[in-house]
Amino acid sequence: MIAALGLLAAVCAGLSLLAVGGANALLPELQRVANEFGWASPADFAGLFALAQAAPGPNMLIVTLLGWRAAGFAGAVVATFAFVAPSSVLTYVVAGAWERFRAARWRQVVQAGLTPVTVGLIGGASLLLARASVHGPGALLLTLGSAAALLATRLHPLWLLAAGAALGVAGLLG
Repeated sequence: MIAALGLLAAVCAGLSLLAVGGANALLPELQRVANEFGWASPADFAGLFALAQAAPGPNMLIVTLLGWRAAGFAGAVVATFAFVAPSSVLTYVVAGAWERFRAARWRQVVQAGLTPVTVGLIGGASLLLARASVHGPGALLLTLGSAAALLATRLHPLWLLAAGAALGVAGLLG
């Protein structure tokens, strides 16, 4: 149990420092690690992600659920703390310097460069989740239609979730 908690802490602390754009930007790596260490299969990971997104709270709850799967309640606590603490401390330390150089050209360049990196990481996470959860032409059409609707309209995502649930209950997504 101690070894599992140590592994969880090491993995989550390391990933914490790479979470440019939040935990969702790390979903491909989280899924790979979860599969490698036997914490969750790709399908289980997609289910845990859906549960984490449906629950109120921060979008990093997927880390807590993976910790729970790996080592129960203690794993959930360790994974959550290890994921939050390093990046929080780093943010606190860097924020002072970042503010001092608010007018510096290099700061503007770094910020402009981080935007496409974040978009790319989140796009990769979206593709990973789609591959793990789309099982058939109906689900593929629903995924592509939902993505198009989210990009082209201001429709609330819960309406798309409800539509997907209704289609699934009707057996039209198989």
